[in-house]
Amino acid sequence: MDNKTKGLTAEELFARNRDWAASMVAKDPTFFKALSEQQAPEYLWIGCSDSRVPANELLGMAPGELFVHRNIANVVVHSDLNCLSVLQFAIDVLKVKHVIICGHYGCSGVHAALTDGRVGLADNWLGHVRDVREKHGKYLGAVSGRAATNRLVELNVAEQVINTAQTTIVRDAWERGQPLTIHSWVYGVHDGLLRDLGITISSQDEIAPKLARVLDGYVEKDAA
Repeated sequence: MDNKTKGLTAEELFARNRDWAASMVAKDPTFFKALSEQQAPEYLWIGCSDSRVPANELLGMAPGELFVHRNIANVVVHSDLNCLSVLQFAIDVLKVKHVIICGHYGCSGVHAALTDGRVGLADNWLGHVRDVREKHGKYLGAVSGRAATNRLVELNVAEQVINTAQTTIVRDAWERGQPLTIHSWVYGVHDGLLRDLGITISSQDEIAPKLARVLDGYVEKDAA
């Protein structure tokens, strides 16, 4: 990555915006007209705020195809009205069919939660990830360093999938028969590829067996 965007003025950023808009129109003269008339994504992405994880780009999706919510360490908690409002709007109004919980390897927020590192006010937010660390600590004992951080990244995604599935928003959608699937993904900043953790659920009954399968996989890996 070069430093061409460092130190840009506001005027230069506006110029880059104009260039981008012109390039989109050159590819499709009706792009912005169609975009302004309808928002109908089928996917809600709940991911980390990390600037290296651009949701639309890494999925090859254009604006309007992905509804996005981001926060530090891709956390979904029942007290966060911001995240829950996004979830409710996406499911009840936009009728998305898929909710993607996506973490990323090398997440600095997860690393801070793992090591009790201090980052400031965000330490309070990362308490949710420390809760995951304490809950699933036995799956972290056999790994250390970057491997431990990356495993906690995965465990955190798994826990946030469960938290999402247990919201009244998702439970109500499933009870009324609305098609909705929650996915557990992790993005590799080092190679640009997504990994599926295997906790893909479309009903409450699927949570326990699929989570158990993932957790058992850690035990088998550590025993090998």
